[in-house]
Amino acid sequence: MAKQQQDLYAFFKTYFKDKSWKNVSAQVDLLIKLVDLLRPESIEEKKPVTLNPLIYLLKDNNEYRSQLADYLNTLLKGKVFHSLISDAGIPEESDFFFEIKEKLFAKFLPKQPEECDLEFILNQVFYKTDDTEWIEKIDPGEFRILFTLLEFKPINTSVEVESPLSEVLFAFEIMTLRICGNALETKVMKMVPEYNNLDSPFVAFQNDLSLIEKRILNDESHCISPDDEDFKQLFVLLQQCKDYVNQAYKNSKKYGISLRVNQDLLRIKRQLLRMEVTLPFLSAEDDDDLRENTINLGKRLIKHHCYKNNLSKFFDEGTRVLSYEITEQTAKTGEHYITKTRKGYFRMLLTSIGGGLIVGLMCVSKILLYKLELSSFGEAFLYSMNYSIGFMILYLLGFTLATKQPAMTASTLISAVETGMKTKGSRRIKHKAFAKLFSEVFRSQFVAFIGNIIMAFPVAMLVVYLVDLNIDYNIAEAKWEKLIKKLNPIGSLAILHAGIAGIYLFLAGIIAGGIANRNKFNDVYSRIGQHPYLKRNFGKKFAVKLAKFIENKWAGLMSNFWFGVFMGSTASVGVFLGLNLDIRHIAFSAGNFALGMYGSEFTLTSEMIIWSLAGIFFIGMMNFWVSFGLSMLVAFRSRRIPLSEFKAIVLSVLNYLTNRPIVFFWPPKEQATENVETDQNH
Repeated sequence: MAKQQQDLYAFFKTYFKDKSWKNVSAQVDLLIKLVDLLRPESIEEKKPVTLNPLIYLLKDNNEYRSQLADYLNTLLKGKVFHSLISDAGIPEESDFFFEIKEKLFAKFLPKQPEECDLEFILNQVFYKTDDTEWIEKIDPGEFRILFTLLEFKPINTSVEVESPLSEVLFAFEIMTLRICGNALETKVMKMVPEYNNLDSPFVAFQNDLSLIEKRILNDESHCISPDDEDFKQLFVLLQQCKDYVNQAYKNSKKYGISLRVNQDLLRIKRQLLRMEVTLPFLSAEDDDDLRENTINLGKRLIKHHCYKNNLSKFFDEGTRVLSYEITEQTAKTGEHYITKTRKGYFRMLLTSIGGGLIVGLMCVSKILLYKLELSSFGEAFLYSMNYSIGFMILYLLGFTLATKQPAMTASTLISAVETGMKTKGSRRIKHKAFAKLFSEVFRSQFVAFIGNIIMAFPVAMLVVYLVDLNIDYNIAEAKWEKLIKKLNPIGSLAILHAGIAGIYLFLAGIIAGGIANRNKFNDVYSRIGQHPYLKRNFGKKFAVKLAKFIENKWAGLMSNFWFGVFMGSTASVGVFLGLNLDIRHIAFSAGNFALGMYGSEFTLTSEMIIWSLAGIFFIGMMNFWVSFGLSMLVAFRSRRIPLSEFKAIVLSVLNYLTNRPIVFFWPPKEQATENVETDQNH
């Protein structure tokens, strides 16, 4: 503190003796230097931040105090700041991605307002994003002392144009007009049909706030009592406006939600919160309240400025609701991927065997396409269509592809986590509902692995054998070494490439949920079912059936189509970028292993066979854990579940695995008694 006192003394001696500050060309530079002297080098939780060195200096030297007061009054006089209240940190556009781009650009190259704007000064002085943190650590009493020493005037002193109070009132006027405009947009109103026959709380709030502003302007003290009934009513209406937004978010489960509507709701929500924290500055009982309002407004403006380009918070708020709806839609699609009974277990085995049949055929068709010796673009297109058409046929026939379960069941698992968080008990057992459900997902995944592998391998082998038998040509002969090498988990990037496939599995789940959410929001199914052309030319029953088909299958079809595009084009994209990119999936790996064996005319060494089998196993595990982990992260985030809960979840799963390992691979006879048995083990 002694060093800081000396630096401050030298600074004031240089610039605030004999009015030397008036000779400085850029006046804001002096405030920058002063704040730099007060700013701590690091913000530590227990280390206090104080203004006492400055306070002691001003108390001991009346000239310095007087000169600093004149300087600050000259610098801040007439500075407009309404945009800091109405705009800073609030989305400007309904286009989410445009807003992200703007904030990212402003992060590195901040906007510079006119010098008459207070934001210009804050840009220069409080240029660090953590400035608001050390300011909050300063004792409020020190701000009061400084306020008195520098003879600052409360914001309510004047209502002239560009006075602080007029700036605050103008900011309120801007925000209320914007809020009403956004709230009365057709697509926003569609989200809350409950309010269709009711008076808009936004219009009522705007009208009441206008009356309060007139009273403040006409009052001698230019403020209103916090106990005033009309002023209290403002907060009641403000809460009703917030209820409106909350109801719109709740209804998103019923009607879906678009990114643009979510952005509009976010703008309304942010502006309502901004008014909620700023409205109290209009009320006061005495001079102490007026002083506190002025100090708190100044701190609030700095906070708005520091957080205005906070990308992480904006992205988090802008996508949370949408990610929740996407995972909810995915959960509905993914419920049939979880088997609870032995009947369901064997049904999953049969459907995955069917999936293995399609995969085996796709492996052979890809080998045939390879023979065409196409360009990278041609390969990418044909490989993508091979995968996409195969996946869509597999989906329409009701077959199962291994590793699709994790991305489609994460939301269902998270519901069990939420239940566990409400349960009291030790960390080892509080998430036993999740552990039980996870065991069901895992054994469903396990049996899907088995089904895909035991069919993909013989089908690929049989088809290549039949081709060789009929036309005397071994189509896998030229490529068998490459196929076997790519299965080796040590001699190739098979594990990394399996991780890429896991990412695509995750994205396929997101696409399915996103399309289902979009179709629901746009009322696509009703539009098709009631389409006049379809009903007139094909009949009402056809239109309804088509609508049902689109509702039940379209999201899944598009998900599988894009999954195929991702899988088929990755290698070509890697060639274009000069990177060793590719994909590995457990079912296709089993088919490729069969092709490699036949192509080598069954001359594989035991070492090749062992490493290939190990590679298939690790590829399957990587597919599963990457897609499952990413899906769980999105589901965690969409429901605001802290990652700290993850440890308790792992403990519960390990505890369940220790006590009942068999249920992770084979369904128990009596599901109803499982919970009781688990409890008895503790």
